[in-house]
Amino acid sequence: MWDRWQRGESLNAIARAFETSHSAISKNFGRYGGIRPPDRQRSRLALTLSEREEISRGIVSGLSLRTIARQLDRAPSTISREVNRNGGLRRYRANQADQAAWDRAHRPKPCKLAGNLPLRRLIASKLKRHWSPEQIAGWLKKVHAGNEKLQVSHETIYRSLFIQARGALKRELLQYLRSKRVMRYPQKSSLKEQGLGQITDAVSIRERPAEAEDRAVPGHWEGDLLFGSNNSQIATLVERHTRYVILARVKRKDTETVITALIKQAHKLPRELYKSLTWDRGKEMADHQRFTLDTNIQVYFCDPKSPWQRGSNENTNGLLRQYFPKGMDLSDINQNRLNAVARQLNERPRKTLGYYSPAEKFSECVASIN
Repeated sequence: MWDRWQRGESLNAIARAFETSHSAISKNFGRYGGIRPPDRQRSRLALTLSEREEISRGIVSGLSLRTIARQLDRAPSTISREVNRNGGLRRYRANQADQAAWDRAHRPKPCKLAGNLPLRRLIASKLKRHWSPEQIAGWLKKVHAGNEKLQVSHETIYRSLFIQARGALKRELLQYLRSKRVMRYPQKSSLKEQGLGQITDAVSIRERPAEAEDRAVPGHWEGDLLFGSNNSQIATLVERHTRYVILARVKRKDTETVITALIKQAHKLPRELYKSLTWDRGKEMADHQRFTLDTNIQVYFCDPKSPWQRGSNENTNGLLRQYFPKGMDLSDINQNRLNAVARQLNERPRKTLGYYSPAEKFSECVASIN
């Protein structure tokens, strides 16, 4: 069952394979938060079933416990405890004793967070600010480098959220995760398959400077529209070097409105920190030449059906769905709200930045040009 789950099969498919109900399968996975429990292993020092069978045969033959111990090359005290805890000489049975030992050995290791209230409170406060477990773990390691009591892995945080039997983090904190899921699902990748508009005189991303490709120099941006219901949208921009995010309110998706909004945002930044813009081939960028003439910023376009070429922006749009879920009407979102969301994203520590935040890195870039 767990093998099928980890291969990405749906709950319905697994239920059909085991001829049971969807709810039964879901309940079983839910107990473990969708995280496969580790396989149990016996200690190499524990008595084996074959050794217990030898003990049982020795008792029936009338051998002393010391003699049985010598035959098994075990300490007499080991054999004595084994027999006494499993019914004594008259009631000892090898299979029952082996199962009882297996049951007694099922003692889960206490979760690190369960006994560390200050760390739990710190993690809970960061989750409420919409930090991911990986961001929290990286930030703790950086800020509390010399104190292991205030460090924890992101996997421990996830497990404490998904597996409530651990008794560490409250279930209500799940609402602050980006996915809002109550258990872990196998990763599945997907690409947008919709057709994209034709752009006149488009400059291919293949002609973009090498400094933009390797993220070595700040000032190269990626952009896109994030769509909501009722034909609403917002413009999203992310700087490749620092992952700094800018959000702009866009009333309509026609090219005149979008280009005007992008020009307004471009004029707010130092020229040294806005050298190029990479976009997909959506029709909203049909008037890209006006943007370039007004800002002196070259626009580069991805290949058709290749959103992965704007990886930073695609990732940012995924993060934004936590604040603006699919199907939400974005037309009533004002610029102040967009600025607040952008600020929250920019203040999160990022693994790719060594757990510094985009705001910290962008400020360094601004300081270097002043």
